[in-house]
Amino acid sequence: MNKYRDYYLKDINISLVGKNITVSGWVNRSRDHGNLLFVDLRDSTSLLQCVVDNSSDIFSKLSKVKNEDVIQVSGLITKRSEDTINPNLESGEVELQIENFIILSSCSKNLPLEVNSDNDYGEEVRLKYRYLDLRRSKMQKNIKLRYDVINHVRKFMNSEGFMELATPILTAPSPEGARDYLVPSRIHKGSFYALPQAPQQFKQLYIASGIDKYFQIAPCFRDEDARADRSPGEFYQLDIEMSFVEQEDVFKIIEKLMVNLFKHFSSKKILHEKFPRIPYEESMKKYGTDKPDLRNPLIIQEVTDLFKREDVKFDIFKKLVKSGSIVRAIITKNTKNLPRSFFDNIDKWAKEQGASGLAYFTVEQDKEIKGKGPVGKFFSEDSLKELMKNCNVEIGDSVFLACGKKREIEKILSLARDKIAQDLDIIDKNQFAFCWIVDYPMYEFDEKLKKITFSHNPFSMPQGDIENLDFDNPLNIKAYQYDIVCNGIELSSGAIRNHKPDLMYKLFSVAGYSKEEVDTEFSGMINAFSYGAPPHGGIAPGIDRIIMLLADEKNIREVTMFPMNQNAQDLMMNAPSEVDDKQLKELNLSLKLKK
Repeated sequence: MNKYRDYYLKDINISLVGKNITVSGWVNRSRDHGNLLFVDLRDSTSLLQCVVDNSSDIFSKLSKVKNEDVIQVSGLITKRSEDTINPNLESGEVELQIENFIILSSCSKNLPLEVNSDNDYGEEVRLKYRYLDLRRSKMQKNIKLRYDVINHVRKFMNSEGFMELATPILTAPSPEGARDYLVPSRIHKGSFYALPQAPQQFKQLYIASGIDKYFQIAPCFRDEDARADRSPGEFYQLDIEMSFVEQEDVFKIIEKLMVNLFKHFSSKKILHEKFPRIPYEESMKKYGTDKPDLRNPLIIQEVTDLFKREDVKFDIFKKLVKSGSIVRAIITKNTKNLPRSFFDNIDKWAKEQGASGLAYFTVEQDKEIKGKGPVGKFFSEDSLKELMKNCNVEIGDSVFLACGKKREIEKILSLARDKIAQDLDIIDKNQFAFCWIVDYPMYEFDEKLKKITFSHNPFSMPQGDIENLDFDNPLNIKAYQYDIVCNGIELSSGAIRNHKPDLMYKLFSVAGYSKEEVDTEFSGMINAFSYGAPPHGGIAPGIDRIIMLLADEKNIREVTMFPMNQNAQDLMMNAPSEVDDKQLKELNLSLKLKK
């Protein structure tokens, strides 16, 4: 290949026995057996065992090499003995008899983490020395997977007639969504650019420009708090927009992509290749969330009416129901023989989440049907029969109950549904369960701001007869907005867009925007649509989250090359950092920090 190597290590196999070759890489580890010295060489593709005996002139020099030294070795490829073959390596049947070596670069500092191990060194060490962390086998595997997935996506989108186009990085601040990262302008004093939260307006402008199908592996920047499936700062999404489409057209292309992608890169089963469509309200009622994990068979049941019966004596819940609270339940099948500790631990866990706990009992039958457990005595046989009929409860099943306001109950039972399923070990981890959440409300009432706001994307097309939308009751208006979810993780939001300026003004006015504000904040798009724009829609699946699922990782930082930590700091590059007065002066800025 060149002066440094004849082969990548993955390409060294039994066919090269008897051949003298030169290879290069990092010292993964060395093992001195007295008469023999073994050096495991590592490059980006694999490992190769290299060996030299103590009769060689280079033995003593080679014995001094350290882990992570970069070396070049030359020698003869020989066949290993049968009892020393390593079936886990491409080169596992052979080894290199070292005749010469050169140290290309020394590891001159003590290693802060062991590259040749999977030991957990914690976020601070791993991110500060990310270039070392990325050398580790797991991270190398994830880097390769990331490259392959993105490459596969590009080929698929090209084959479907999409045009890959870039959008600007320096743009205008957005009044909607997350917090912007702002960039001060040197030329325009007191003015700021923003890094794009998403290429939303620009991709719609492409459609208005006559582009039929657009896509981009787009960098997005949001000043958000970190969590397991979200890194602060930047992330990447597969940004898609299509003209002259309806909702199902978007679903069709995305389902085709996801099935193709997940079958190619994983052996796990796809539960439904035609993804279920679940209305938002149904999802919130059955799962307590709009990000349901459909691998979990547990369903939340509405049981409020049960507590209006005279023969139910659970007075705490009955009083709450009279004051407007609701009661919902989770039914666990055939759990009567589980120890008391299982149920008490769930109740204790619920209290740790800030709830008042979860009431529970088990349905049993001796001479009569009765409830066994802390609150079972409050239910008559007839009331239990009604519960069994309405909620598919059988003898031996257990019932967990929560009472409160709708949003509170949805939140705790969504978490409880996942917790109970994990404790019962009833989630099939060898599956991918996709679904669409559809029919989102156009608006929601913000309790903090005490006003109506957009629930999702403000540029979405409302459902129904456009001429007769019920603007007197805007919370009843649904939109052509949709999310795609897999295994409880939201991969993307999308929508059929509103391409009608007059309707856009009206929809924004409900959320408190004047015409002048719309013209100012969204001038490019509103003006473009005034010259005729086609019906269009799109979506933007998160690349990082897709790769996280395919890599079977629980944290998105495991598939992100240089992520920030949970405090939005780049420990490796020491960002964010202070800047000197000269730079501030050039930008016409001064700092006044709060104490």
